[in-house]
Amino acid sequence: MVIPSILLNFLFPPPPSLFVTTMSVIGISSLTNAGYMEIKGKHMQYSKFLNEGVAKKENETKLSSRTGMLLFYTPAFLVGLSSFLMFPGQDLRFVLLASALTVHFLKRVLEVLFLHKYSGSMGLESAIIITLSYTLSTATMIYAQYLSRDIPDPSIDLKYLGVGLFVIGIMGNFYHHCILANLRKEGDKEYKIPHGGLFDLVICPHYLFEVFGYVGISCISQTLYAFAFTLGTIIYLTGRSYATREWYISKFGDKFPKDVKAFIPYVF
Repeated sequence: MVIPSILLNFLFPPPPSLFVTTMSVIGISSLTNAGYMEIKGKHMQYSKFLNEGVAKKENETKLSSRTGMLLFYTPAFLVGLSSFLMFPGQDLRFVLLASALTVHFLKRVLEVLFLHKYSGSMGLESAIIITLSYTLSTATMIYAQYLSRDIPDPSIDLKYLGVGLFVIGIMGNFYHHCILANLRKEGDKEYKIPHGGLFDLVICPHYLFEVFGYVGISCISQTLYAFAFTLGTIIYLTGRSYATREWYISKFGDKFPKDVKAFIPYVF
């Protein structure tokens, strides 16, 4: 894969790996399609969108939301953790990348176990798709970094900027997850309009900060695959945020504040 020479100031040259190239194309195209389908009303079947926008399947296997979320994140966490054993003695950039990915998914697992309150279920098919996406993208990102080990670093080093963005992203995401968790008491199954933090400006600030985290990871990595996956993630979360705002408007009507945007404060 050939990339413009000016981008080589910021990126490692793509490794001569058919696997990484294929995963780059699959990752960005599948996430872009998923984001488009969210806008069109055909949603991934979890959270408030279970059975929304698709024909209900009579015999579809369901998982509890907590079990499904653990399935989402645990394999990717184990991939990140095992990379330290599989690829010992790597440089600082590799260690920072593997650490960021491991911390990101460990945080998610701990939130599922100890923070979030669940009341519903999710489709097994959606759970498998999302699990594979997280697991394969984590493994590919780490492998692409490993393949870049003998290549000189890009002339513009972004890894420390990336660490800062990652920390902002993970802290902001956790803060807004705490707000969501505190909306409902134990056993309460009703959705409520979230307030506080950036929820007064956008309906999905936790997604916005997740993007900060992934942009940070991409800057740490500076591989084409990492940026391709992050771009796909931004597109998907944009679509999911739009769908979430539409869902709140349909459920709460005039009670939902119209000046609260979907994803980007004051813009969208």
